[in-house]
Amino acid sequence: MRFFCSRSYHRGFSFALSVLLASASLGFAENPPAPKMSKQTRDQILHVFDGELVYIRTNFPMGKTGLTLRNGVLTPNGAELQQLMALWGPACKPGDRARISDVSIKQDHIRFEINGGPIKKQKWYQHIQIQGSASATVTPVDPSASNANARGSFVDLYFDKYVPELTGPELKRLLRPALDFDSKTAFEAYVESVPPKVKAAILAHRVLVGMNQEMVIYAKGRPPRRVREKDGDTDYEEWVYGTPPEDVDFVRFVGDEVVRVETMKVDGEKVVRVEKEVDLGEPRVAKKEEERPSNAPTLRRPGEGAPDTQQSNSPAPMPPMPAPGPTAPPGGDSGPNWARGDRVTN
Repeated sequence: MRFFCSRSYHRGFSFALSVLLASASLGFAENPPAPKMSKQTRDQILHVFDGELVYIRTNFPMGKTGLTLRNGVLTPNGAELQQLMALWGPACKPGDRARISDVSIKQDHIRFEINGGPIKKQKWYQHIQIQGSASATVTPVDPSASNANARGSFVDLYFDKYVPELTGPELKRLLRPALDFDSKTAFEAYVESVPPKVKAAILAHRVLVGMNQEMVIYAKGRPPRRVREKDGDTDYEEWVYGTPPEDVDFVRFVGDEVVRVETMKVDGEKVVRVEKEVDLGEPRVAKKEEERPSNAPTLRRPGEGAPDTQQSNSPAPMPPMPAPGPTAPPGGDSGPNWARGDRVTN
């Protein structure tokens, strides 16, 4: 009897194991790994996305440090991203209109450059050198070219092991944390890029303690009056909205952050809010001079040390201003059927 039970147990275990293996094989057959991207799809990506106008959903710093998008997560982010923005200046901010100026497909990622990318590219004829009879070398120069560095940036979209076969809508959905292909206006693009609590406040035209200046402008518009004052050792700026006999709002900033909102109501009641209502996790100041990276731009000669900040009265250098965003061309083709979701197969 004991032998019979042991034998039955082993038979049941073998049957259950067979069913489990068969189910796993069936599931693998139903969801096979995606094939590598075909040459036809690669060509269509380059054709459809190169030159496309998009709205920006996150901050892009200028310089060679772009953004990396992997599994829906952007890096750098948070304080590290804000530090890069403070050091090098913005290539573009949420809500800005930008142009995809170049697309390149690598082994395991696709790079999308915006507004010219981080490196200024030369025309083919700028690489030609002409040797004269007097041993002088002449290099043709584009008369319309600027000597300024490129002010764009890029985002790298990474995949596991290789770039798979994709449709146009699938690729746009993967890029959504950084680029918005669907919004019709800058306002729509911006409110979709902020936290839900901030979005609700902007739509209600309400200012929250902890907002930044850009959020306040989207919520209330540009202030009719600005007042700069000093409270002890703290400099602040106050934006004034409204005039009596209507409600008047006094929005106080320290740096780029709202620290106080005072509302004078029509009936004389005064409402003051100072407790932080939204935390963006952004630093108020940039790194100190000695914490800047070694390759940061400087006007000092090689070997010359940093100036004594206690004895110097010269103002700190301002970050470079971003180039104006491109304007949308009239009309234009909406692209082939692949861009609407028709998968291309060999």
